[in-house]
Amino acid sequence: MAEQEVIKHTKKVFGIWKTNNPIWHKVSEFIFEIFIIVLAVTISIYFHDRSVLKHQRHEAEEFLLELKQDLTTDIEEMNQDKSSFMQSEKAFQYITSRKLGESLNADTIHNYSGYIFNTTGLVPNSGRFEGFKSAGKMGTIENKELQNNIMDLYQENIPNLINSTNFYTSRKLSLFEYVNMNRKRLTDSTSNLVSVLSSDPAYNICRALTFVQEILDRYDTCINKMNTIISEINKQYAH
Repeated sequence: MAEQEVIKHTKKVFGIWKTNNPIWHKVSEFIFEIFIIVLAVTISIYFHDRSVLKHQRHEAEEFLLELKQDLTTDIEEMNQDKSSFMQSEKAFQYITSRKLGESLNADTIHNYSGYIFNTTGLVPNSGRFEGFKSAGKMGTIENKELQNNIMDLYQENIPNLINSTNFYTSRKLSLFEYVNMNRKRLTDSTSNLVSVLSSDPAYNICRALTFVQEILDRYDTCINKMNTIISEINKQYAH
């Protein structure tokens, strides 16, 4: 509608000078028509900007509410991961706390085997964030503190955690390789696993695997940041 008004009044501007009206009348008509054109353009820009802003706010709200669900799921997984790492710590502390010449208990090793011979690591639900960021839409989040917390979480906190867990996993893989190379069947139902884990090379690897505090701290950092983000989202969209 505004475009039609601009076209109509633009035509009038050009037609003014073709009339036989006095010059002062032409000038006054010209100024009036220019004013109408400027006003129409200004109103058009205003409503267009409002429409764009409304759309951006809707997209930001939709993203944040869905991100909240991603974070809630990630927190649940992280708490499970933390429990797994704490059990791994206990398992490797048991292996490395024995005195020289003291045998490991086969039943205890069996009970801990799920934590000795598994790997744990976070697979974050980051697809939604990556898509929103790559589309250049992070700036549409008007709460800058919330925006910064989200960026810090996905670009600093989570990568730091993944680096720590990946390094821990690489140590475990060294243990897996050593055990696989040296494990032998003694009978159809038993093996020399206890003996292998009692060896000095295994002890040295397991000793390094008792240190999980950095990983736990980084999980806590991520969980705390996620809870902060969820709280900010809840405040912003109380409905």
